[in-house]
Amino acid sequence: MSDRGGTRNGGRIGTLAEARLAAGFGALLRRDLRLAVRQGSDTATVLAFFVIVVSLFPFGVGAEPQTLSAIGAGILWVAALLAALLSLDRLFQADYEDGTLDYLLTAPAAPSLLVLAKCAAHWLTTGLPLVLLSPLLALLLNLPNAAYPALIAGLALGTPVLTLIGAIGAALVLGARRGGVLLSLLILPLYIPVLIFGVAAVEAAATGQGFRAQLLLLGAFLLAALALAPFVAAVALRQAAE
Repeated sequence: MSDRGGTRNGGRIGTLAEARLAAGFGALLRRDLRLAVRQGSDTATVLAFFVIVVSLFPFGVGAEPQTLSAIGAGILWVAALLAALLSLDRLFQADYEDGTLDYLLTAPAAPSLLVLAKCAAHWLTTGLPLVLLSPLLALLLNLPNAAYPALIAGLALGTPVLTLIGAIGAALVLGARRGGVLLSLLILPLYIPVLIFGVAAVEAAATGQGFRAQLLLLGAFLLAALALAPFVAAVALRQAAE
């Protein structure tokens, strides 16, 4: 009987702990989404940067449809990468400056789960709009219709990876002078594999080849980033808060 009672109590404690973690994750996610809506200029800046960078290429390389079609995948991916990087240095900065970060790190929810919530809010307010906007800009670059599914799917898998990797860099440079420059130097090399396979998927689809392998690799990158990045970023945040 005692063993059964202990098992039941242990199960209840585990359920309560999971409920508290889920509540902490949801509360922080809603908080960051509300702040992003109130400070809509950050999202608008990212999208405006994305549009401007893509729009400048036809002026620089010429408006030849064949030329733009050949390099369109690379243009869109590089522009999306740089646009995502634009707002990463503010991922934890505001909470660090007003002391909220210290409170969050001592909250019942695991710090890694809080990092994941902030990354989810960042992607929903920056990465997802980039994904939705990319087909419209692909028209400007004369991208073949067959490449659109690979472009959208690749960005949907790749942009969360950019956010998760960026969270590690943002945590490492937190409180440093010229943190944005250091952040770029730290994480841009780590973005290269995502960029390579994202562009390769679009190019394969544009030429009528299969792009499933490239998307599977991007999915593997996403799973690895989900498993590792929140823990690494949480450790870096604890070091910065001390």
